[in-house]
Amino acid sequence: MSECTHDCSTCGVDCASRQAPQDLHEKLNDLSSVKKVIAVVSGKGGVGKSLVTSALAVELNRRGHKTAVLDADVTGPSIPKAFGLSDARAKGSEFGIIPETTKTGIDIMSVNLLLENNTDPVVWRGPVISGAVKQFWHDVIWKDIDYMFVDMPPGTGDVPLTVFQSIPLDGIIVVTSPQELVSMIVSKAVKMAQMMNVPVLGLVENMSYFKCPDCGKEHKIFGDSHIDDIAKDFDTRVLAKVPLDEELRKSVDTGTVELFVGNWFESAANTIEDELKV
Repeated sequence: MSECTHDCSTCGVDCASRQAPQDLHEKLNDLSSVKKVIAVVSGKGGVGKSLVTSALAVELNRRGHKTAVLDADVTGPSIPKAFGLSDARAKGSEFGIIPETTKTGIDIMSVNLLLENNTDPVVWRGPVISGAVKQFWHDVIWKDIDYMFVDMPPGTGDVPLTVFQSIPLDGIIVVTSPQELVSMIVSKAVKMAQMMNVPVLGLVENMSYFKCPDCGKEHKIFGDSHIDDIAKDFDTRVLAKVPLDEELRKSVDTGTVELFVGNWFESAANTIEDELKV
């Protein structure tokens, strides 16, 4: 034990001097109120995590809940663009940072709302990025939020760990795609949530199929889906199977995701309302 650092939060050794686990959650701004927080995660990039985050925030907002999105993907932020806020900038006051609000009343905080030009790269090391995510939680004034969605960067590195430790998550949603590697990728994300004692609300399979607009036939562009078997293996559920859809893609690219009409996320929203009542 001569090498003991006396920091039990970073040590896995079961010894007599182990202290009770420390609460590492960051404090909210005194003017903030956030009832439920859901992280949208993926084990790899490019599966449509930001699309799912945006769509869920919109769906819950349409149901009369006050929603917000905290964009924790600091080096690859895309939430402002999805909501048509590419030219918007967050403002500050003596009490904290004021998030930008979308046309339908969804509060947004992202690093792109702080940069002079939204095409400027964020060339920061891990600890600085993690610090920015913490600031998005405790320095921003989140007013009367029923459901906050955290758009996570892919993987299980510094920033996901920071979110799991610093923000009191009520659950996570794992976004996947139909490729064969998905089982391993989902496993990593689910096991990280289990290690951090955060419930897995379910899985969303994006790019699940393509439905021909002429004949109506469904084509499995990325192969047959295994999402139901994977959900069974991890004792969770499938919340949505989202197709490759031109109009949905266009709504995100043009910043009009709030105007898109589709029913693919209704089941996911139902689960959130049932499991995480506000």
